[in-house]
Amino acid sequence: MLRPKIPTNPTPAGHHTPPVVVEPTAVVPSAQVPPPAPVAPAPSRPTVQLTPGTALALVGGGTAVVLVVGAVLVSMLLAVAITGASVAVCALVIRSLVQADAKRR
Repeated sequence: MLRPKIPTNPTPAGHHTPPVVVEPTAVVPSAQVPPPAPVAPAPSRPTVQLTPGTALALVGGGTAVVLVVGAVLVSMLLAVAITGASVAVCALVIRSLVQADAKRR
């Protein structure tokens, strides 16, 4: 079917740098330095302190979230129910009109 065109990347012809020659160097040992004293690691994250005030705030926030989500879900369910009922009423009216028109002919 459709195949994407992959662009080719030609090698540049104008820019050519000669390879760099690496010359070995002598390693001179230095004076021994004593290792540093071990340091106690810092905690990666602080501990969470749960006071009665923060616990109350968490409970209140959770309750608010549950109430809002519940209200949204109930309103969506109500909207679907109202739409279904109105479609059913429209279907009954149309069927009644079609039957009344068929009896007159």
